Amino acid sequence: MILLWSCLLVAVVGILGTATPQPGNSSLHRLTRQLLQQYHKEVRPVYNWAEATTVYLDLCVHAVLDVDVQNQKLKTSMWYREVWNDEFLSWNSSLFDDIQEISLPLSAIWAPDIIINEFVDVERSPDLPYVYVNSSGTIRNHKPIQVVSACSLQTYAFPFDIQNCSLTFNSILHTVEDIDLGFLRNQEDIENDKRSFLNDSEWQLLSVTSTYHIRQSSAGDFAQIRFNVVIRRCPLAYVVSLLIPSIFLMLVDLGSFYLPPNCRARIVFKTNVLVGYTVFRVNMSDEVPRSAGCTSLIGVFFTVCMALLVLSLSKSILLIKFLYEERHSEQERPLMCLRGDSDADESRLYLRAPCAEDTESPVHQEHQVPSDTLKDFWFQLQSINNSLRTRDQVYQKEVEWLAILCHFDQLLFRIYLAVLGLYTVTLCSLWALWSRM
Repeated sequence: MILLWSCLLVAVVGILGTATPQPGNSSLHRLTRQLLQQYHKEVRPVYNWAEATTVYLDLCVHAVLDVDVQNQKLKTSMWYREVWNDEFLSWNSSLFDDIQEISLPLSAIWAPDIIINEFVDVERSPDLPYVYVNSSGTIRNHKPIQVVSACSLQTYAFPFDIQNCSLTFNSILHTVEDIDLGFLRNQEDIENDKRSFLNDSEWQLLSVTSTYHIRQSSAGDFAQIRFNVVIRRCPLAYVVSLLIPSIFLMLVDLGSFYLPPNCRARIVFKTNVLVGYTVFRVNMSDEVPRSAGCTSLIGVFFTVCMALLVLSLSKSILLIKFLYEERHSEQERPLMCLRGDSDADESRLYLRAPCAEDTESPVHQEHQVPSDTLKDFWFQLQSINNSLRTRDQVYQKEVEWLAILCHFDQLLFRIYLAVLGLYTVTLCSLWALWSRM
């Protein structure tokens, strides 16, 4: 009886073991093992070595993460796709339960050595270790990447600037006889594809143009595909925080020209405006991008306005100093003239008195005293007349200097109006050109 139960148990275990499928017997396992068993990833996957392997590229910009003007770097997030044909990885799908596509590890197969020439830094890109392979041997390598690339960034039209940065893809070692490049989509579709771009950032994507050309060098001819990423800045925040306050400061400084040129309050007013310019300039330096090779137009206009302000302030200071010196010397001259004439007259009187007593009679002396008094009075009138003439001359000089400085002030006012008008027209033109792109 025990022997019968043992035989029955062995039979049931054998039946169950036969019915359970083994991993090694699955179609996917057999197909993967067959494809990779004698595969050599070091060899370019073509039967005819003279035939080039064409790699089809595609690019879709997802977001602009950072624009570093000072270091001339652009950081972008994009979806990158590579497609090529591997003649050693094809199979008959009818022999493997109609399997049309499988995933294989990228490290186990041959992959093209495509690089970005403008690549300057390694960023955190997700590492996707698998690629898709279909039955005809077509391999699709799709992955998101973050690229920090070198770019010639221009800030002359800030904040209405438009940047054009290129990303050039080519093989680092294989010439065009071994690896050729092509477009996975039409160039028009690549240029106008903005569906996945994030528009809530500071930058807007205008287009992604693409070109194909052959780069000739001493090492051979290399196929290249260049994608030009054209982006523009959203200027509204900078218009509110920079442009409008700068125009207000210019208008306030422009209003200071209506004060009299010889008014001391004008110096105080312009000094306060200059302090406001300086504070605004310091705050603006943190928001305006700085570039060693290019200066923004708003910075140039702001510097010109500060130069005009300093020139007008210096002119007012020199005018006040000149008028003060003229008036101070004018007040001293009459006193010196009067003091000098009275001393001379007194000395003449003292010298003439003894002589008159010795030579003239008392009657003649009585007639002489009033005449000397009249002469003294006449000399005083002459000194007063001379002082008044001197004052008139000083006043005429003051009027002449004021007229010259008023003309100079009007010239500065007109120059200031021209600069402000040119500033406004230029910004409006840049805004119009920006909106047309």
